[in-house]
Amino acid sequence: MCGIIGIYQKDKKSETASRLAVLGLFAAQHRGQESCGIAYFDGEKLQLIKQMGLVKEVFHEEVLKQIPSHVAIGHVRYPTKGSSDIRNAQPHILYNLSGPMFALASNGDIVNYKELREELEAKDVFFESQNDGELILKYIAYFHEKQGLSIVDSIKNVMQHFNGSYSTLLLVKDQLYAFRDPHGNRPFIFGELDDGTYVFASESCCLDIIRAQFKKEVSPCEIIHVNEKGMESIQLNPDEFRSRKHTAHCIFELIYFSRPDSIVYDNAVYAFREKLGEKLAKKEDIISDVVMPVPDSSNFIALGYAKELGMDFSLGLIRNHYVGRTFIAPEQTIRDENVSQKFNALPGYLEGKKVTLIDDSIVRGTTLRKIVKMVRRHGAKEIHVRIGSPMVKYSCYYGIDTPTMEELIANQKTVEDIATFLHADSLRYLTVPELKSLINDEKDFCFACFDGNYPIHLKE
Repeated sequence: MCGIIGIYQKDKKSETASRLAVLGLFAAQHRGQESCGIAYFDGEKLQLIKQMGLVKEVFHEEVLKQIPSHVAIGHVRYPTKGSSDIRNAQPHILYNLSGPMFALASNGDIVNYKELREELEAKDVFFESQNDGELILKYIAYFHEKQGLSIVDSIKNVMQHFNGSYSTLLLVKDQLYAFRDPHGNRPFIFGELDDGTYVFASESCCLDIIRAQFKKEVSPCEIIHVNEKGMESIQLNPDEFRSRKHTAHCIFELIYFSRPDSIVYDNAVYAFREKLGEKLAKKEDIISDVVMPVPDSSNFIALGYAKELGMDFSLGLIRNHYVGRTFIAPEQTIRDENVSQKFNALPGYLEGKKVTLIDDSIVRGTTLRKIVKMVRRHGAKEIHVRIGSPMVKYSCYYGIDTPTMEELIANQKTVEDIATFLHADSLRYLTVPELKSLINDEKDFCFACFDGNYPIHLKE
């Protein structure tokens, strides 16, 4: 899971595309906090700025003054493919004899990365990183420059041979291409500003911050080409490229990843999360003194749960918003340290109370265990944990950092054993059928992390 942004201004004299892209990345910061970068066209060639760290740390005002452009793409990284290293940060840029000609930013994961990389390496293509964004870029560039295919046909070649997830932005000098994998696994939004500026982003909240109007989602297998002549949409038939007949939207985007003020897969995220809480509450037989979320991704789940049962809702845990998202920290030691830095309980509030603690999911269980201990330490009499999703039992290969099933606590323990591990008085999850009942067409979504049914082929 990463965040991408693309800006194309019709008026080349505007030269604020890089600034707008940085604003969009700031809104997408929740999607990745390891590194960030911008590639832009300076009027003659592509330029690249990328560093480890947060958007506000890298792209301060002095930097923004020096990167005028009418077209730019940007990226914030959450590491899945490749180590925590600047070489794996995006965007990636590629040179030919006349200078930097290509730049690419992508969100997703390529399942058959190893085979495709070896194919290019056998053709004397050199790689600097272990990141699949670089693979997509060099695959397109190879077939364009060495095989003589057009950029569009080179992108079609990607869709024919790449298995996995990719919402992607490509700069070829000052021309912008946006394309999405045949299954539409990760969200990809298109919008416009009042002056006709085109905007592409991972989520609609990135459009909101720059006052762009939401137009549509980039469709699976769609290639959008933008240049000085305007915009052209090339819609390929997804069924010719899919390993199965339906889309495979990531359900975890609605449960956890996406910001609650976004529209993702035609769902208002906050409203969907409220429905998760309502569904969770319908089978409840324990009434506590207070319903309390693990902030922030669980806030609306807990709100829906409390409304359904007519219970008191309280933000009894306070989150330090200057600490990143714990789940997407790159290493377990960092995740553990972040818990104590990130949360604190209201002094005296929990004393003697029976608490229902709501979280969106349990992946490894270590974070929630520390939170339960904190709540207990602040005087809670009972703690009943409720999870707004099913048990995460299977690894994700499409952009979430759960590479081995051994890391997943639900694969190692029963519900009762997990409750004991958490030091909770009780524990309940949503079931897979309950979750699917909240989706208009469940065939369009990927539930693989819950049920092991992978809609995108993992092997050739």
